[in-house]
Amino acid sequence: MNKTLAITPVALGIVLALILVGCAPSTSGKVYSRDQTRISHSVYYGTVLRAEPVTIEGTQSGAGTLAGGALGGVLGSSVGSGSGRSLAVVGGAIAGAVAGSIAEKKATTVPGIELEVELDNGEIIVVVQEADDVYRVGDRVRVIKDARGTTRIRQ
Repeated sequence: MNKTLAITPVALGIVLALILVGCAPSTSGKVYSRDQTRISHSVYYGTVLRAEPVTIEGTQSGAGTLAGGALGGVLGSSVGSGSGRSLAVVGGAIAGAVAGSIAEKKATTVPGIELEVELDNGEIIVVVQEADDVYRVGDRVRVIKDARGTTRIRQ
């Protein structure tokens, strides 16, 4: 008895969507990348002057295009036969690639916050990061900056 594992296009689409969301880099003030660990960071203190909601645009790494194209090709292969099937595969792959690129960008777009902070030394800076904390005008905050200039604000 020959049993083969059949992967339905819907299951493939779900797996690919989960992979896309998992690939998105974090813009959170609470998340450090691996290369930001075990290095010194400078700490400054200041006061929030302004806190405005913003949208942090999603990524288009190409993974969505690839995944969408593959899924579209799989779906297209189930249509017709002969040269019609070939056209359906190509058309499905193209449409899937466009849809996958759009889906990746939407899946990785996050709410952000633009924080204007007056440091205790009088300097005024602006930092945009993911809106994963609540900041109000007048809040005292820590400003953490690494050697490359990556800056985050924490309460």
